[in-house]
Amino acid sequence: MTSGLDALVAAAGLSAEWEDADGVARTVERSSLLAILAALGLPANDERQVAESLARLGDRPRGLLYASGDVGRPVALPAGVPAGAAALAFEDGRRAAVTLAARDGAVMLPPVAKPGYHRLETMVGMIELTIAPERCWQPPAGRHWGAAVQIPALQGRAATPFGDLATLAEAAATFGRHGAAALAINPVHALFPADASRFSPYAPATRLFRNVMLAQAASESASGPLIDWASAIPARLAGLRRAFGAIGDDERATLTTFRQEGGAALERQALFDALHGYFFVTIGAPGWREWPAAFHDPDGDAAIAFAAKHPNEIDFFAYLQMVADHGLAAAQAAARGAGMAIGLVADLAVGVDPGGSQAWSGRGDLLAGLSIGAPPDPLGPSGQNWGITALSPVALRRTGFAAFKATLRASMAHAGGLRIDHALGLSRLWVVPEGAPAGEGAYLAMPFEELLRIVAIESLRAQTIVIGEDLGTVPPGFRDVIAARGILGLAVLPFERDEATFKPAVAWSRQAVAMTGTHDTPTIAGWWQGRDLEWRSRIEHWAPPALAEAQVSRAQERSAMWQAIGDGVPPADPAIAVDAAIDFAASTRCPLVIVPLEDLLGLDEQPNLPGTIDEHPNWRRRMPGDTAALLESPPVAARIARLNRIKTA
Repeated sequence: MTSGLDALVAAAGLSAEWEDADGVARTVERSSLLAILAALGLPANDERQVAESLARLGDRPRGLLYASGDVGRPVALPAGVPAGAAALAFEDGRRAAVTLAARDGAVMLPPVAKPGYHRLETMVGMIELTIAPERCWQPPAGRHWGAAVQIPALQGRAATPFGDLATLAEAAATFGRHGAAALAINPVHALFPADASRFSPYAPATRLFRNVMLAQAASESASGPLIDWASAIPARLAGLRRAFGAIGDDERATLTTFRQEGGAALERQALFDALHGYFFVTIGAPGWREWPAAFHDPDGDAAIAFAAKHPNEIDFFAYLQMVADHGLAAAQAAARGAGMAIGLVADLAVGVDPGGSQAWSGRGDLLAGLSIGAPPDPLGPSGQNWGITALSPVALRRTGFAAFKATLRASMAHAGGLRIDHALGLSRLWVVPEGAPAGEGAYLAMPFEELLRIVAIESLRAQTIVIGEDLGTVPPGFRDVIAARGILGLAVLPFERDEATFKPAVAWSRQAVAMTGTHDTPTIAGWWQGRDLEWRSRIEHWAPPALAEAQVSRAQERSAMWQAIGDGVPPADPAIAVDAAIDFAASTRCPLVIVPLEDLLGLDEQPNLPGTIDEHPNWRRRMPGDTAALLESPPVAARIARLNRIKTA
């Protein structure tokens, strides 16, 4: 590359080189960098374009001046701010005179004792200040356990086609009575109600609102072992429409208050859902980018006219958001009321569908023309392209991180914990031009320190612990940085290993949550029996020798895992392995142990098989019975009894 292109790549926050999971240095192809730069609005096909793009980066309006720091430490201010007198305006309305001093080539604000979002009034204008506490909200003292569930998979007292927030409330109360401190759930972000094929919780329309399909409706029938989303979602919508048509004056007054509190953002979400339903039915449009151009602007005449013509539809979708939000609050209340010290642990998806409501109403906040994913690694030799987009680092800085704050607040509401999916994205994102293979991506730097400071502030305010999913190709020092900020990592049994040897319990981090598995890994019983290998063999059409070779390798892995979690010869009975795996996780030094419900029950099948869409029934499996009854079965009760001992160990 030319020196000019090198400079542009660096100034845009892209990495021309990266290190893979094996520590091998990789170089990004020039063509990939050019495509990504073009998507960022920085064309670089010749020296003239490179120069113009560099100038554009330098001239790009900065919006509000911004600075961030930590409680009790001096804060470096933006270049151009002069030393001398200034005024500090705190969030609570208090004011204080301060003196800015030049030190080591920078102008510094003296230490601020109060965390929060303050403003500094200087001779060159207002500076937005983010002052973070030292650490996030911390788990309760001692060691505790919890379970992880996929809400649609749950069954409860009522016969439903899939689990909903009322089912979740029942499950939360049940787990609380059995001694659990936490219940981790799948993301409850808004999806696309009109499109029954869009049921993956990790590809939401927006992370700012709720999945209204999780609101309970009456007069529904139960499903079999697999959810039939194609019939279940229309039936749920029909039931909710009947409920909306029957609401009384008190509920209408509550809805009015809810909409006033939700403001313009809620009204846009309701308008999007109404428009999406209309255009999905009439022209088959999957997202806003396929709508007629006149409707691309949420404040345009066409969108305004549609809202005026369909007020009842807008009212309906606002009502659904209220019911879903109240249902989630009730589930957290049930968890805490049953004695859970933490309660629900919400899950924050890493991004949003580019055709969804967040991209429609706030497209300037997102990366346009780029998908995010993961680079090639041993688990995905071709890399991963998740088909979703994420918040733009440029837009975050320009807007004082408003969209990120709103995202955290929406996810932390009604929860005692927050799991940040692919927390590595706080540091850097693997971005891929839309339509390109995942391997043609590159890392884009994110404002890591600023994002962590905001996470700490919001965590403390919501009294919500934070768990960062730190699996995959981890940047050097990442885990130490998040641990210093009080964010727990994840220690997942299949991945806690060095080559062929699994780590002993004493080697697991005290700064992590212990898990036997995740929604993306085989269950312990399934892994023990090679169920995941059978699925891969069927889907990828392995020849018999390839499957036999994989089974031999799995037998070696079983022996290696058993050396860590068991004693003697590896058992043939997967139930014995499940018991040992749960006991092993509970024996680690981790402050919190979370066991997927599938492992508590000793089930063979996993909720999601990464890299598949229709080949495996992802997000369709239901539990084999009511949660309360399942937890009373002798093997499960025995596992729970052993988990409860960690509180006194």
